[in-house]
Amino acid sequence: MAAALSDLLAALDATADRPILHFADAPPRTGADLLRASARTARALSRIGPPGSRLAVAAHPTFATIAALVGAFRAGWIAVPLGLRYRGRELAHIFTDADPAAVAGAPHPAAGELAEHGVIPPPAVVPDGREADAAVADPGDADTPCLIVYTSGTTGRSKGAVHGQRSLFGAMASLADAWGFGPDDALAHALPLHHVHGLCIGIFAALLRGVTVRLAPRFSAEGVVAAFEDGATVFCGVPTQYAKILAHLDERPAGAAALARGRLFASGSAALPARAFEAFEARTGHRILERYGMTETMITLSNPLEGERRPGTVGRPLPGFEIRIDEGAEPGLEGAGELKVRGIGLFDGYFGAPEATAACFDEDGFFRTGDLVRRDADGAIRIVGRRSADIVKTGGFKVAAPEIEEVLREHPLVADAAVFGVPDDLFGEAIAAAVIPARPGLSAEDLEPALREHCVRRLADYKKPRRLLVVGALPRNAMGKVQKHVLRDRLAGG
Repeated sequence: MAAALSDLLAALDATADRPILHFADAPPRTGADLLRASARTARALSRIGPPGSRLAVAAHPTFATIAALVGAFRAGWIAVPLGLRYRGRELAHIFTDADPAAVAGAPHPAAGELAEHGVIPPPAVVPDGREADAAVADPGDADTPCLIVYTSGTTGRSKGAVHGQRSLFGAMASLADAWGFGPDDALAHALPLHHVHGLCIGIFAALLRGVTVRLAPRFSAEGVVAAFEDGATVFCGVPTQYAKILAHLDERPAGAAALARGRLFASGSAALPARAFEAFEARTGHRILERYGMTETMITLSNPLEGERRPGTVGRPLPGFEIRIDEGAEPGLEGAGELKVRGIGLFDGYFGAPEATAACFDEDGFFRTGDLVRRDADGAIRIVGRRSADIVKTGGFKVAAPEIEEVLREHPLVADAAVFGVPDDLFGEAIAAAVIPARPGLSAEDLEPALREHCVRRLADYKKPRRLLVVGALPRNAMGKVQKHVLRDRLAGG
């Protein structure tokens, strides 16, 4: 399923007269607007450096950001989107690693901190009249690198995953078709633009199929409901956003009617609790579509648009992908194995890191995801956890943290939970749980007896949490993934 930048440009030409990008407090923009603005950026970049140069773009939810990214593609440059929540140290790492030749768009909020880390940012690109009639450089073909997306860095320094036109546009075309994206859709967009979920699905998959994108400056449950009241048909979110939408509907149940008129609600980037899946269906009639992807693989697995969607499963491979399950990857965890992926959305490698790239592929070219999965009887894939972060080795047993988390979330006194291992002289690792109480003011002493009894009836003895931490919120990165190392440090610190 070869695809390239030319597919996106053709889609923009087909929507030349139609407003397809809507922004808060800014006029809507058409396909022609994006073609013109991106061409001006491409011409300016071609005067600065050759194809293959990198362009850093702070991921503000604005038209200028999208025009800069597409402009980089059109110049044969490689776009490097920067998360707005990065601080100086994280930003300095990316600037040092990617070595961008220019920056574009509005400045990054932490740009002023770069000097503290010895980084001098490159010059800003400001297209002007000289770009009005100049030719646009040849953007290359499907094999041309066009995007570096930095990983979340949950297990070490973040790495830049390089995607070519083929992996970006090919994978997004496969996903858009599987989800039925089309010109009658309007996407309520409230995700950050520096990662696969918000940028690749929310912008490029949508634009490839003529979907109207309504970009919010930030997420709010009220804003999502309002977007559906105004005609939105699709929402792609993360579990924490769905939890906030459900809380909003508890207070303002009339909003469920607007959501019920939607066509598709999808969730990814972290596991969606079964309780949220069921509550959302009860209020809106929609069964949330869960899917699976990674920075390095784009979106790989998906539940069906038509057909059964079971909570806790992420479906089957999308067209253009194939998977393997290495059941010997984690001995002692019965029925589970590491998920391996091969296909259209695979990245070219980590920028400037050939050894790290080689280490994550097997001899047949399958990418080792590090995620442990089980396959249901009907072939649907169920995520068990991460080899590094979600497997606790306790008393000679290997335990999958998500299994315990789901049990804890079933208790009416628990709003959410995260399970992780902590060092223990007796067990090697002891199972610890951080929980958010469903009612304010509940302490660990209040919760411990009830949760102990709850787990005794549902889990093997060695799977029961032995340490309990009560928190007001779970620390998460920009994509909603729980930062368990933060919880582990908090518990160690007393």
